[in-house]
Amino acid sequence: MYNPDTEILFPPRVIPALKDLRGETWSHLVQDVMERDLKDFYRLAFILMMARLVACTSCQGDSHRAQIGCTQCAVQSVKRFHGTDDEFVLLYERSLEDVSNLLNQEIQALP
Repeated sequence: MYNPDTEILFPPRVIPALKDLRGETWSHLVQDVMERDLKDFYRLAFILMMARLVACTSCQGDSHRAQIGCTQCAVQSVKRFHGTDDEFVLLYERSLEDVSNLLNQEIQALP
């Protein structure tokens, strides 16, 4: 079954659908990320955090997640997260560090 809402990794177009799913801290985080450019460092970190949360790399074309599509999969994952919004912020900060480290490695590898 093919779902046009299914992509390989967490698509940034899904971010607005996540805004009102949790508390004020979460809503502010999502709003901040939505207002940033697609290639912005902070937006990339949010995409990485969501790809990890949703486990995008293990999604298969015939899986339930692929059949419901990225939007519903992300919405369900955010709703089912048992941690607090502050814990979401910690996951986001960890992703910020990872993106920063990766970019620094790439810069150091330049000739």
